[in-house]
Amino acid sequence: MQLLPKQFDQIDGCDFAKLLGTGSGFGFSLWPDFSTYSLLINWKTEDHAKQFFKESPLFIELKNKSNSIKTHFLESISAHGSWYGKNPFPSKNNYKNDKIAVITRARININKLTRFWQFVPKASKAIENAKGLVYTKGIGEWPLIEQATFSIWENEDAMKAYAYADIHKEIIKKVKNENWYKEELFSRFNVLKTLQH
Repeated sequence: MQLLPKQFDQIDGCDFAKLLGTGSGFGFSLWPDFSTYSLLINWKTEDHAKQFFKESPLFIELKNKSNSIKTHFLESISAHGSWYGKNPFPSKNNYKNDKIAVITRARININKLTRFWQFVPKASKAIENAKGLVYTKGIGEWPLIEQATFSIWENEDAMKAYAYADIHKEIIKKVKNENWYKEELFSRFNVLKTLQH
């Protein structure tokens, strides 16, 4: 995980790339899942992505070291906030009335870590019981302080029902009022297709 990110600079058509660890269970987690890793890439074009999966020695190496790889092809609908000072998903498209994916990412203020993790079990339980949730996984660059979630929902209504539920709204209110985050990003995507490699 330390060496791989440096190789992304050499990949043709790669605008943004992150190799992320994952957490066990639902949503954010203190406990890592060492069996699963996430590779998040924003491509200039779909052809660049196809070329990577078909010809890249890097992807071939990853495939050979994995029991399975699942790729979700996403199209950015909107993104608010930043990831190390940059919006990695600037393009905007219309929602296609089908499955919708969400990535939420936060860099937590050091002096708010205890407060943040105090509410994690409550948030995780809420998303575990959410209707219309297809898949979710906690992802992140640095344990404890840089956390993200990737989720897929049956449709936008299901996603909004969770986002605007009382429990989630309560936590979001505390995030804002108590200044938990140093940086945050909320992004939505159309799910175009999913491939099993």
